[in-house]
Amino acid sequence: ALAEHDLSFTLLTSGINEVSKEQHTEKVLRAAAAIGVKRFRMAYYKYDLSKPIPAQLEEFRAKMRDLVAATDEIGIKPIYQNHSGKNYFGGPLWDLADILDEFSPDQAGVAFDIGHATVEGAKAWPLNWARVRPWVDMVYLKEPHWKDNQLSWGALGEGAVDEGFYKTLKDSDFTGPISLHVEYLGRGPEKEATIRAAMEKDLATMRRLIG
Repeated sequence: ALAEHDLSFTLLTSGINEVSKEQHTEKVLRAAAAIGVKRFRMAYYKYDLSKPIPAQLEEFRAKMRDLVAATDEIGIKPIYQNHSGKNYFGGPLWDLADILDEFSPDQAGVAFDIGHATVEGAKAWPLNWARVRPWVDMVYLKEPHWKDNQLSWGALGEGAVDEGFYKTLKDSDFTGPISLHVEYLGRGPEKEATIRAAMEKDLATMRRLIG
């Protein structure tokens, strides 16, 4: 259906973060690779805050090793999105980078989410970007908004993301896909016109910011 409109299947969003029968890892990824999908976004790893962190990192590392070994053979690349939250592996980005150091950018990648990087890193986003830059395979754009110390999400260019990020992105050698997230209005057929208008507005803002 996508091919009929000259569109490609850029990314498979998956529930896969290990090689297991429960996640149907091989079946799903072989089916995706067979129709030309080159990358899939992994499911998150999450910390148990009642247990030591270093040991959990080693568990994640072992799962990632097994997964990359499988995906190398299948011909599809796992990418991991940084996500804000108190127990998300990859939220601070440096834990993710530590594990990615084992793999080449051809084997595993990052979906760098500047919205979540801003929530977790605030002014440290340039450092976090630089640390994972070799593995950045996609860029996710979304805009966190803060009011009365409460986090929400809203229109691009009107929230907390430093506009310097867009200059950094433009000046970098990044040429991969950019995913614009317009999730802040919810969903449902009754919202179609409102969501479409927001998408058009945010797309125009994105083009202005990146150039």
